[in-house]
Amino acid sequence: MASSVSRRRLLQIAGAAVAASATGSLIGASPAQAAIPAARADIGVSAYPFELGQVRLTASRWLDNQNRTQNYLRFIDVDRLLYNFRANHKLSTNGAAANGGWDAPIFGFRTHIQGHFLTAWAQLYAVTGDATCRDKATYMVAELAKCQANNSAAGFNPGYLSGYPESNFTALEQGTSGEVLYYTIHKTLAGLLDVWRHIGSTQARDVLLALAGWVDFRTGRLTSQQMQTMLRIEFGGMNTVLTDLYQQTGDARWLTVAQRFDHAAVFDPLASNQDKLDGLHANTQVPKWIGAAREYKATGTTRYRDIATNAWNFTVNAHSYAIGGNSQAEHFRAPNALAGYLVKDTCESCNTVNMLTLTRELFALDPNRTALFDYYERAWLNQMIGQQNPADDHGHVTYFTPLNPGGRRGVGPALGGGTWSTDYGTFWCCQGTGLEIHTRLMDSIYFHSDDTLIVNMFVPSVLNWSERGITVTQTTSYPVSDTTTLQVTGSVGGTWAMRIRIPSWTTGATVSVNGVAQNIARDPGSYATLTRSWTSGDTVTVRLPMRVVMRAANDNENVSAITYGPVVLSGNYGDSTLSSLPTLDTSSITRTSSSSLAFTATASGSTVNLGPFYDAHGHNYTVYWNVGGTFRLANAASGLLLGIQNMSTADGGRALQWSDNGTADHDWYMITDGSAVRFRNVNSGKVLGVLNMSTADGATVLQWSDNGTADHRWTLLDQGDGTYKIRNVNSGKLLAIANSSTAVGAFAVQDSDDGTADNRWRIVRN
Repeated sequence: MASSVSRRRLLQIAGAAVAASATGSLIGASPAQAAIPAARADIGVSAYPFELGQVRLTASRWLDNQNRTQNYLRFIDVDRLLYNFRANHKLSTNGAAANGGWDAPIFGFRTHIQGHFLTAWAQLYAVTGDATCRDKATYMVAELAKCQANNSAAGFNPGYLSGYPESNFTALEQGTSGEVLYYTIHKTLAGLLDVWRHIGSTQARDVLLALAGWVDFRTGRLTSQQMQTMLRIEFGGMNTVLTDLYQQTGDARWLTVAQRFDHAAVFDPLASNQDKLDGLHANTQVPKWIGAAREYKATGTTRYRDIATNAWNFTVNAHSYAIGGNSQAEHFRAPNALAGYLVKDTCESCNTVNMLTLTRELFALDPNRTALFDYYERAWLNQMIGQQNPADDHGHVTYFTPLNPGGRRGVGPALGGGTWSTDYGTFWCCQGTGLEIHTRLMDSIYFHSDDTLIVNMFVPSVLNWSERGITVTQTTSYPVSDTTTLQVTGSVGGTWAMRIRIPSWTTGATVSVNGVAQNIARDPGSYATLTRSWTSGDTVTVRLPMRVVMRAANDNENVSAITYGPVVLSGNYGDSTLSSLPTLDTSSITRTSSSSLAFTATASGSTVNLGPFYDAHGHNYTVYWNVGGTFRLANAASGLLLGIQNMSTADGGRALQWSDNGTADHDWYMITDGSAVRFRNVNSGKVLGVLNMSTADGATVLQWSDNGTADHRWTLLDQGDGTYKIRNVNSGKLLAIANSSTAVGAFAVQDSDDGTADNRWRIVRN
């Protein structure tokens, strides 16, 4: 919880930048100390996370991820990370080698990764008290201060700090550069802020304020139009970090600078509750939404809250795969277009890390909304835990999480794909966010609100609620087991409440205290509130029964993932390749062990082993399955089948009627889309639409990529005699055959409802 501080304390923690010692002074030394307090309390918040040092993971799969990341953070050579900063600011590189990948001296993302390291070092120090991580962070900060101090000799303006010549920003401002310069600046600012807050380095504060002052200098000279033009280029979370700086210092200057980074082209549709995400680079947008949430908490302006909330709703409900990730080839696709994008470059890890951050921000505003942490658990567990390579002592990670049939972590395109990061040769954005997420895996298990403890996640951990003198020890093998226990010890006297998330996927949840079942509401998709006068040693047992549920792709009910409680199960195909989704017999799914999440099923006539996707390492897998049958559309007048001319797989392939020769272009999937359906061709994967979205009689019907337009949607009108009229949502016209022809090869068109038999169709299941 943000707390108020005295004027004297505010001057101590947020005064103007002053000369710092070589290493910077450190405030405190305990890993569990509270972060440097913020000058301003957040507005509209009713639930608060605990400090990082107050929650500790205990032995588990999750702690293993943290430990591997800790190994890497202790290993990395800071002088190599400083190479580009020193070279750009005309200082000696101290004989260090240059890095490769995204931090190579000529690469367009150089000096972004260093901010991620600063954040991860600071977080891990806050969590574990690791002095090596603290010292690496403060050493880097001291060297960055030297770079900043040499700006005059380097020909840069005061406060500048980057791996690029400052002149590159002039080109960006003039609209002649596409370099992601402010993206890298954001990472540096955020890392410095975390070192100040979590380690207490005044030197980090001073370097941070000087760099933020330079941002004010550069952007304050631009007109609103120039600024908006510049915002077309990815700029990370500049609005987030500058708003955080305002909250931390109380200096309104930083809010003014933050709001210059409000991107109208993205914010305006979201404020109007319009999903205009199709085609946008996904991870460019999510940090902006986090900034909107932070700006709401800083200003109370509800438009910011609406932007963040609407963005979350659209992304989670219409753009996310079963594992919680989103995007394909780093871009959002049309709403609900998922089944057609089961490929190698799905679910960029950065997007998911940032969506988790956005979810935490929104939960603080609306802690009664269980859907927020239902999603958080799904993405945290199924994508982010499995992002890391458990066989690598440095905990290297994937860029994308492939969802193609036969996908494999560790094998993919050169720019990430499923490949693993390396010590010095990659430094992708997802490697940076991977460092951050695996040093704060515990940050959302518990929240608090006044005298209420909120339990959101079921993870082996110990909470030190020091403000109340209470320790909560959570012991569980969840999700292998459906049960967790929470033992409360310490000075627990008095009456207070524990609120426990009852996920939407469970039925029959139970809550007991010291073995006695509690008669409290525990409906799926709610919080069970346990209010009592506590005694040290009280043990709460929560049971959340799990069952197998098929989670269909939004755009194709016949393409589904298997879930067991919160866990997505994947099929283990060893080294076998898959050319298409296996056809799953859903009735065959059987759990084969009580001590692990091991299952078997029959798919495409063979037995396949199933297990948690987060453990799908070292083998080819499938996450999605073909679970439904296909059908054919037979014209009531001619009896001929609707198919695609010459079995075309191209956009614009024309629909016509053919005799039944058994080809796949006659087979269709019916995809539920609200009150309508879409028809996807089995051969091409395209959906049935109308040429140029025409509303005229006789307009040509053909196949198109699924872009979500209304002419791709159809409604079925049951005629009561085994036939259906198929009405186009866009035009209101019916699917028919040109000139009521009964000939093979006659074209499909749309026509007014004249009552002829060629306007009616029989659905023939295969």
